Formats: sequence, structure tokens, C-alpha cells
Amino acid sequence: MAIRLKIILLLIPLWIFSDHLHAAERKLLILGDSLSAAYNLKQEQGWVSLLQNKWQDENIDVVNAAISGETSDGGLARFPRLLEQHSPTHLYLELGANDGLRGYPVKKMRENLSKIIELAQSQNINVIIQEMRIPTNYGPRYTRLFTEAFTKLAEQYEVPLLPFFLADIALKPELMQRDGLHPNLEAQPILAEQMAEWLLPHLN
Repeated sequence: MAIRLKIILLLIPLWIFSDHLHAAERKLLILGDSLSAAYNLKQEQGWVSLLQNKWQDENIDVVNAAISGETSDGGLARFPRLLEQHSPTHLYLELGANDGLRGYPVKKMRENLSKIIELAQSQNINVIIQEMRIPTNYGPRYTRLFTEAFTKLAEQYEVPLLPFFLADIALKPELMQRDGLHPNLEAQPILAEQMAEWLLPHLN
């Protein structure tokens, strides 16, 4: 009995270390555009940096690879290198808005996002897609096809689809920059709280 107890006491630190290692292995790579890149703000003011601060006790590492003006073409071109650099366990894919704003073919955007998802899944990376929207002045048909592309991608690859994260904020001028497209400083903590709630269930 004494020997058995000694063995258990010796194994406890290993179990604790194993659990801690598992928790610390979660690394979320954010592949996005200006909506995640703290456009017109300091990097530390953006919702991604605020989210990382909020998750310090969660042992989740957040890597912000978002670039203002990024399209699905650019994201696809950068993605292999980002995988080599960061070896993420999870990918938050927030791209497509600039494709839509420039009137790029929806089919091409969807193909690019498909390639990103397939590459991620081939390396056992859990993918989370962000639904994107564009102003309605692009015409009902293009706008509908654009929004539907994200739903179809989520269904095709069986990955979570998050609702458009500016849906409520965009309706409040006091939370938007003058261009009407980007959240302002006051909106960033709200976004951080919202994204923490939406993303955390998919990071286990």
C-alpha cells in the first residue's frame, strides 16, 4: 500500500504538467483584414490585443496576422508561411470583405478561402469562419451571393460560422469611424468581450 501511494505521489506532478501543457498548446491565429488589424488605432487598442489580455489566465496564445486591406488572395499567399512561423492549433478566418468591396468575383473569393481551410485542416488545425457582409449598394444579387458564400463554406467543411461581428456596432454611429466601415476606439472593448464569448467555446 505504501509503495502504491508513493507511485501515485510521484505521478501527480506529471499529470499536472501534462494538463498544463495541453492547455498552453492552444494557439489562435487570426487571419484577417483591417477589422481585426486595429485600423487607424494603436495595435494595443484593437480588440485582438484586448482579447489576448483578457485570455491571459486561459493559457491561449493569440497571434494577430490581420493586415489592413487584405483580400482572400493575399491571405492565401501568406498563409503557408504563417503556419511555418506560428504552428497554430486554431484558425480564425476573417477575410473576404475587401474582395466584396472591390467587386471581385464571389467564386474566386470562395475558392481562395476553400484553399486556406483545406490547408489548415490538412494540418489538423481547427478552423472558425467569420461571416462577412458588404453594403447593400452592391446590388441584391451580388450581396446575397457574397453572404451565402460563408454559410456554404462552413457547411462544406463542417466548421463553425460566427455571425457578422459588426452587425450591432455598425448600426451605432458613435461606435464607428467616420468612414462608416471600421469600428472606433470605443467599440474595441465591446468587440473583445463579444469575440471572447463567441470564440472560446470553439477553442477546447
